Amino acid sequence: MFNIVEKRGWYFLFSALVIIPGLIAMAYSTAQFGSPVRLDVDFTGGSLFVLKFQEITSEDAIRAVFESQGLLDPSITRLGAPEERTWQVRTDFVTQEQSEALFDALEQQIGPVDRDASSVDSVSPAIGSEVTQAATIAVVAGAVVILAFIVFAFRRVPHAFRYGTCAIAAMVHDILVAMGFMSIMGLLRAWEVDALFLTAMLTVIGFSVQDTIVVFDRIRENIPKRRGEPFETIVNRSLLETLHRSLATQLNAIFVMVAILLFGGASIKQFIAVLLVGLISGTYSSIFNAVPLLVVWEKWSQRYALA
Repeated sequence: MFNIVEKRGWYFLFSALVIIPGLIAMAYSTAQFGSPVRLDVDFTGGSLFVLKFQEITSEDAIRAVFESQGLLDPSITRLGAPEERTWQVRTDFVTQEQSEALFDALEQQIGPVDRDASSVDSVSPAIGSEVTQAATIAVVAGAVVILAFIVFAFRRVPHAFRYGTCAIAAMVHDILVAMGFMSIMGLLRAWEVDALFLTAMLTVIGFSVQDTIVVFDRIRENIPKRRGEPFETIVNRSLLETLHRSLATQLNAIFVMVAILLFGGASIKQFIAVLLVGLISGTYSSIFNAVPLLVVWEKWSQRYALA
């Protein structure tokens, strides 16, 4: 029988090598932008302009127009290649009347703006603060509910709390991977976290925990059936018995995400990319982090009991 759990040190090392660059990016992003990832107006409040010009222009020209309208120090980013003539501008909150005046000023001082391909999204600072608070509460509440559910469902298994804790550890792993990826892309491609990112994160958490529970449930079934076998052997057997099911379910979802990423619209590519990275991470962490961590905990407790 192939022993997957035996190589757990390598799995933990690989996870660390994936997470550490993201943590470095988040630290740099915090120093640069004040948060681990670049936040969209959904969280910070303000206005976000996407401007499609009919002629090539420059950042300095756009900045001059916005500052002439009283919006000082706007954040301006080119979207795509120069020939696409598309820019993103983040400013303080502006009203509908102010945004119309800005479009008029841009057309007068720079050139025609394709208003059908341009947009402006405005969120008041109060609403942005509420969204940030709600996002934090949603993730924390989800973790607490997951822990409580697993402890209750596995209450007849010795040390049921360990199962819930290991599932939460795998979930944290997936959150860090997705956050790190988003932070790196924020630095490289100016990606910003919006409300869809929260949707992607909650979806990733759901898939990750589902996969973990499937393996844990098989461990629960095998413990009374395999009395006398070492715990590591029971866990490894349970993992092998559920491996095909876990991979088949997750790979189906991953293939769909890849197809959407390649052929879907540009407006959802950022959301799909985060979801894809999270699903891959969730598949990995459920098999190679949560289950081996359970074995490590059991071995530590046995050594402590013998000491």
